[in-house]
Amino acid sequence: MSEVAEGGRPPGERIAKRIARAGYCSRRDAEKLVQEGRVSVDGHTVESPALNVTGEQEIRIDGERLKAAEPARLFRYHKPTGVVTTAHDPEGRPTIADKLRVRTADGALPRLMPVGRLDVSSEGLLLLTNDGGLKRLLELPATGWLRRYRVRVYGSVDREALGSLADGIEIDGIRYGPIRAEEESRTGANAWLKVGLREGKNREVRRVLGHLGLEVSRLIRTAYGPFQLGRLARGDVEEVTPKVLKEQLGGLGAGLDLPESKSHSHERRQARDRRPPAAGAA
Repeated sequence: MSEVAEGGRPPGERIAKRIARAGYCSRRDAEKLVQEGRVSVDGHTVESPALNVTGEQEIRIDGERLKAAEPARLFRYHKPTGVVTTAHDPEGRPTIADKLRVRTADGALPRLMPVGRLDVSSEGLLLLTNDGGLKRLLELPATGWLRRYRVRVYGSVDREALGSLADGIEIDGIRYGPIRAEEESRTGANAWLKVGLREGKNREVRRVLGHLGLEVSRLIRTAYGPFQLGRLARGDVEEVTPKVLKEQLGGLGAGLDLPESKSHSHERRQARDRRPPAAGAA
């Protein structure tokens, strides 16, 4: 009889989650790998993504052993325009995977997945993570983090119309939630707007502003929740420190395997070094 964990569930975690936590791919893609018969556990092909696995079991994908799950890490990336937020593009356009491949290959970065998307014509802050659980958490509408943008538009800005977006708007049968929008500056027929929203539907900012008669010529994401673009140069990647990640996630990160902060690791090393030597040690 197989073991049963407390609460009547098998021990361990779903195999798709385990694959995602190892940074191999997203949980959804891991489920597809299982369905395609490409995953084995202890030498047996897995037939269902509902299987639970423990840390002692050997998982292989296409015959290659899956590495141990790493702590969840988060990176800020300044995505340039013209780059597609995907691993492969059928039109042959450059992707974020292309831009990050060299850094990943030389060990400077783990395998990373984007948190949400920025369309090919948009630029600015794109969060990247090695952990499928963290990716899913940050993308959930229930998390409710504000995405902030600077948007350059061409056309006459109706401030009253912008203000009305705070109540949400329906366009072509699609309901968009509350949007904060205000004019920041104007030069001739062009204006810069500050826009904030929490849902982030596909091309939402462009569609809503276009509905108001404004043509978007530049769109820059400046923040995703508490994480800021700041002075990060175009095309650069920078890791969010473990300390900051834990602080900003707060209770949201309770179910994640987060890395220790450097200060914590230093304190633990100091405590270990202060221990008396074992009996018989030189």
